Formats: sequence, C-alpha cells, structure tokens
Amino acid sequence: MKKNEVPQDKSNLESANFKELCYAVDENGEYTTVNSSGWTPKTIALNQAIEDINERVAAAKNRVLNNDVSPIEYYMEYHKMDLGILSSYVGMWQWRVKRHFKPNVFKRLSTKTLRKYADAFDVSIEQLKNIELHEN
Repeated sequence: MKKNEVPQDKSNLESANFKELCYAVDENGEYTTVNSSGWTPKTIALNQAIEDINERVAAAKNRVLNNDVSPIEYYMEYHKMDLGILSSYVGMWQWRVKRHFKPNVFKRLSTKTLRKYADAFDVSIEQLKNIELHEN
C-alpha cells in the first residue's frame, strides 16, 4: 500500500493515544514506515477476539465456582495460555496439568506444586486456591 493510503481509522489505539507502525511504499517506490491510528476491519477483529477471551474467562470462572474444575483452568484462560504453554511454564507433562484441573486432585496438591502454578500465574497461593481473591 502507498504511504498516503495507510488507514487512519478510529480504534482503541487512537483512544489510548498510540500509533501502530506500518510499512508502506513512498513516492520513490521504496518501503518506509508510517504511523497508523488504526484500521476498522482490524479493530473489529481484535474486539471480537477480546470478547471471545473474556467469555472464556467468565465461563472458566463459573466452572470453578460450581466446583466443576480447579482454579488452574481459570488462571490459564485469564492469562491467555493453553495446556502446552502452561505445562512448559510449570515444568510438568500436559496430562499431569490436565489432571490438576480436577477439584479433588487440586485440593491434594503439595505446596511445592501449588507454588509452581502460583509463580506461573503471578499470584499468591491463597489467590490460586480462591479465585474470588484475584483482582481482574
């Protein structure tokens, strides 16, 4: 796209007084960088993705409060992780982390194991055990 065609639509970037760096072609046909305040299709897609994430976090929170899953699932969703990422952060096999999603298994975890999860989620062990203490 040409330098003068870089979108300057209203977006979340503009409201936060940020600009996105884009590449464009200048008058000489060479690539250059241009600041953009946003592009409506991209803003719509990002807002939809954020909405989907928020719905997943809320659903996970409800499952924890209903004692269907352990708080690990909630924090994993809240921090936009998947099972593979979380297992690598805590240094455990994926099947083992998934097993810790079960409330009865979670309640028997050692302090050492809980510390690994708490460190991965940057929360205290108390917050890990009780998501109502977690500040969103």
